[in-house]
Amino acid sequence: MILDPDKPIQGLNDSKQLDEETREELAPKIRDRALAWAVASASAAEIDRINILQASRLAMKRAVESLPVAADYLLVDATTVDLPLPQEALIKGDARCRSIAAASILAKTARDTKLKELDVTYPGYGFAKNKGYGAPDHLAALRKLGPTPEHRKTFAPVRNLLQPSLFKEAGR
Repeated sequence: MILDPDKPIQGLNDSKQLDEETREELAPKIRDRALAWAVASASAAEIDRINILQASRLAMKRAVESLPVAADYLLVDATTVDLPLPQEALIKGDARCRSIAAASILAKTARDTKLKELDVTYPGYGFAKNKGYGAPDHLAALRKLGPTPEHRKTFAPVRNLLQPSLFKEAGR
């Protein structure tokens, strides 16, 4: 995310502090006014293989590499990116830095769009409504319908469904 200092965007904040409607209003303004932006992701399989933090770092790297304008310095929320660029990890960066806030808004709205698509592809899980694994009705759907290819196999409720208990009684 490279913001244009000549085109300020009012209302930028940590995406977690904004409601969905506000994020949806800000996202097109960000895309329109930014000098450059890109959103990237990591798959559930990648998260399972390298863990959530490393997958987040990989997605950020992909986003930076996808920018139509080369970045010369990175401000990153609480971590670093495996790129040969000068960079600074800002704790609570999405609350302290406008460009990190803008990037978090685009990432969150892209994720929400993906979850709405998954809701159509995999009805019954409530992806569009729940926006996450922890919701009770999503966990109930996992137990009833089983995991999809989009579920992380290392997420405990999915892992528990896929692996028989190691502590079954001897009678089986």
